[in-house]
Amino acid sequence: MLASQTSTSLLAACRADGEFGLAARHWTGGLRLISPEGICELKLEAGIVHPGRVDPVGNGVITLTADGEVWAQLLAAKPPRLYNDVSTILGLEQMSLGADPVVFAQYYPAVMRAVELLRPAVQQGAPTESALAGEFDSPVGRYVHLNLGGQSHRVYFEEAGHGIPLLLQHTAGCHGSQWRHLFECREITDHFRLIAYDLPYHGKSLPPVGPKWWAAPYELRGDFLRSVPLALSKALGLERPTFMGCSVGGLLALDLACRHGEQFRAVISLEGALKIETDIETLGALWHPQISNEYKARLMNALMSPTSPEAYRKETSQIYSAGWPPAFLGDLYYYVVDFDLRETAARIDTGKTAVHILTGEYDASGTLELGQAAHAAIPGSTWTRMDNVGHFPMSENPAAFLEYLLPVLENVRLGQGV
Repeated sequence: MLASQTSTSLLAACRADGEFGLAARHWTGGLRLISPEGICELKLEAGIVHPGRVDPVGNGVITLTADGEVWAQLLAAKPPRLYNDVSTILGLEQMSLGADPVVFAQYYPAVMRAVELLRPAVQQGAPTESALAGEFDSPVGRYVHLNLGGQSHRVYFEEAGHGIPLLLQHTAGCHGSQWRHLFECREITDHFRLIAYDLPYHGKSLPPVGPKWWAAPYELRGDFLRSVPLALSKALGLERPTFMGCSVGGLLALDLACRHGEQFRAVISLEGALKIETDIETLGALWHPQISNEYKARLMNALMSPTSPEAYRKETSQIYSAGWPPAFLGDLYYYVVDFDLRETAARIDTGKTAVHILTGEYDASGTLELGQAAHAAIPGSTWTRMDNVGHFPMSENPAAFLEYLLPVLENVRLGQGV
């Protein structure tokens, strides 16, 4: 619970924490966390924490106010779903924000790090990376030229394994490295040929040469997005591959089953839904000249489970901080504007194309409820709740994800439901 005496311990913790120091760089103002039990506050000057009271109406001040029960859930050692981050609680309208919106977005990473430092310390198991120096990982990368929307695109993909082709679509604003752990799983690669590709403008798939793409808004639309796995499948001579995608890719999986089901033996939709009800006009901070990519990177942590290994959560976020700035918001055009299967999902023939939907417990975007609704609307589909993972199961907690994925892949391999 919050109280005024908490300020002293938080000040010491923030001073000693390298992550907070980096996130709070240049911040002059302060942080005020208000509950009925008291106020916890931090005063900052040029990114350095100082003792003292914070002027409630001063420039650069961020104030978060909530009742005691909300703070208790947010500050628990293992916060419950939807209460693990201030951004999700603000979305539930169970916390109020007092701050200039740009300042909040600029220092949201520091705010959330301060919140984490108020939680009880929890011993986390470290992820294991057993590769030796000089050892090669499994995937091999290549480029292929695809005609997409009448324009030649040089598309990068990586592959490993043999057997049933399995196309892998990354999340919005990201690239195929999210799937790296699957490439090293022999239980998968002994039966499936994994093919992870980068969408144009993402990762190693550079923009096309010719059109002045830099002079127009980037908006990912369904017709273009659907054409990528279709064209790649044709170029590689794949015969009715399986498709798996997450987030934007999870929606695309259902979209392909609905519009091009005859070309896929199965689709696996991670964090899928029939419709994501979000106003894209409220997401402007994801591409703003005064807000860095660090904001979107930290925001992705809000969609992950706090029990996922910290190193993998940070790796997942780092990919977002490294992407082309307009890509994430542009991809969300498809995610929240263009995509809507509410009226057509029932047409999916799961007798021809198996549909498997898996949803992470801590996903605040493609929620458990949305995954269940999609399953209910698609006769013959399956739905799996994945505990202790969030929006990025394959990268934030690959060990936990495999426990849920392997039975689904075995179902696909044996042709059940197809």
